[in-house]
Amino acid sequence: MLTALVTGASRGIGAGIATQLAQRQVRVIAHGKTRSAPLTQLVASLPNPTLNHVALAADLTDANTIEPFWQQVVAATSTLDILINNAGIYLLHDMVQTDTAQWDAAFLATLQANLLTPALLTQRVTRHMLTQSAHEPFGRGRIVNISSRGAFRGEPQAPGYGAAKAGLNAFGQSLAQALAPQHIYTYTIAPGWVATDMANPHLDGPMGAQIKAQHPLGRVASVAELANLAIYCALDAPATMTGCVIDINGASYLRT
Repeated sequence: MLTALVTGASRGIGAGIATQLAQRQVRVIAHGKTRSAPLTQLVASLPNPTLNHVALAADLTDANTIEPFWQQVVAATSTLDILINNAGIYLLHDMVQTDTAQWDAAFLATLQANLLTPALLTQRVTRHMLTQSAHEPFGRGRIVNISSRGAFRGEPQAPGYGAAKAGLNAFGQSLAQALAPQHIYTYTIAPGWVATDMANPHLDGPMGAQIKAQHPLGRVASVAELANLAIYCALDAPATMTGCVIDINGASYLRT
C-alpha cells in the first residue's frame, strides 16, 4: 500500500487529487490549514476507507509550524511514498497601488506559502524517502509540485506569486537532478485557471468572459483534469520524466 501526503486538501484541486489517489488504493494524509468541516468531511468521504485516511491540520504559512507538522505526519505513517505540494496562497500586491508595508507583507507571505514551505517540507519528506526501498518503476518516492503558468508569463498584480512559482519550478528541477540517482522522482504541474470554488466567482463575474477568451477551448481546466494529471505523475509517469514541468492551461499561454 502506498501513502501520500496532500497539502491544501480541504477543497478544490487538493481535494480532487486526494479523492483520485484514494480511488487508486493509495492511503491519503490530507492536510488543511485548520481542522475545518471541509477537511474532515473530505477524509470521511474518501474512497476505500479501510485504508484509514488521515486528516492533519497546520498553518503552513508559518515556517515555525513545518517541523511540528512533519512530526504529526511521522506519527501517522511509517512510510510516505508520495508528496503533493499543492497548498498555496494568492495575495494581490500591485506594484503601483499597494503601499510599502502592505506590499512587503504580501510578498513575503506569498514566498513563504508557495516556495519556502514546500521546500522545507520536501526536505523532510525526502530524508524519509531515502530510508525506503526502491521498487521500480515507481522508485523510492515521488514528489509532485503544483506550480502555475504565472511562473512563465508573470503575475502583474501578484508578483510574489509569479516569483514563488518560478522558484518552485527551479526547485523541482534541482531536486530531479539531485535525487534521480536515489530513485526519487520529481514532477511539476503548471496550471492556468482551474474551475475551483475559489476561482468560480471570478469566472462567473464581470471578468469571466475576458478570462475565458484567453483559452482557445472556450473554457478553463476542471479540477478532475488537473487531478488526473497529478495522479499520472504520482503513480504512472516514467522515471525518465523526472524534472519535467507540464503545462495544463488550455493553450492560454504557450512557452518555447
